[in-house]
Amino acid sequence: MDMRLPAVLRARSAWEAGKFRPAAATSNKAKLVTFPEAFVPGYPAWIWTRPVDPVLSTQYIKNSLVVSSPEMRTIQSCAASHGIVVSLGFSENDHNSLYIAQAIIDSDGKLLMKRRKIKATHMERTIFGDASGSSLLNVVDTGLGRRVGALACWEHAQPLLKYNTLQQREDIHCAAWPPIVTHQGGPDLWSLSLEGCRTLSQAYAIESQAFVLHSTTIIGQKGIDRMSTSAGLLMSTPGGGASTVFGPDGRQLTELLGPEEEGIVYADLQMDQAIFARSFLDVCGHYSRPDLMWLGVDTREREVRVEKVAPEAE
Repeated sequence: MDMRLPAVLRARSAWEAGKFRPAAATSNKAKLVTFPEAFVPGYPAWIWTRPVDPVLSTQYIKNSLVVSSPEMRTIQSCAASHGIVVSLGFSENDHNSLYIAQAIIDSDGKLLMKRRKIKATHMERTIFGDASGSSLLNVVDTGLGRRVGALACWEHAQPLLKYNTLQQREDIHCAAWPPIVTHQGGPDLWSLSLEGCRTLSQAYAIESQAFVLHSTTIIGQKGIDRMSTSAGLLMSTPGGGASTVFGPDGRQLTELLGPEEEGIVYADLQMDQAIFARSFLDVCGHYSRPDLMWLGVDTREREVRVEKVAPEAE
């Protein structure tokens, strides 16, 4: 997992970072690299200080990533040239409407999956829209020979969405988070803190019997100054890094870097651990009761304009 300072509000710098960091990971024999939430072009931290900022919002829209773009194709090419699977968190620009998005790019550069966060969290709704049904199809087969899935941030607190993901039988789960810091005991939500968010990812590992790559990003003083968040409830001081890996029984497999320390967290995943864990707990298999409880989903992608076909004349 790559835990570094994103190039805040600068798409080209951010995707160039995405381009070169898989190369660094492969030098240490990594086969999969995952990036945090909205890594490109950086998380819009100012929304937790003030809901409207015309200048920053406009810049953010202009620098968010279009899926069909030279920038995305460059990241795909990088994945292919280094033979590495990439899970990328980014702000998606779709005709200047924004969505918190995740993409999984295979080791041959193919875009296997692009999804959007089902519901943006609280103040995120001031700039990000909602997903549609296709974003429920969030687990894919990869060149690793393993199924890889993804959710973003507080989606890990949504029981139905989690079960929808679990049922798709992922082996490795990419949990993308923004900068998160230790709770200081104030009235702000513990569930938004480093401890609360780690708990959600760790619980997901236990529920899924998958390896969970808990990936967070860092906000630096430059980003705080650029977005004027020093007086805000969240992301007001440098830090936020807390990336780690959880095993399929919930145990933590890696040591934490410092909250302001840039770097890549590595883990060697022993897949037999997941088989053993699932022999005890399989909430979509032997430990389920579909005769009593089941989940219904609608994976259709809804469009704002639907062409009606006139009935043929007799």
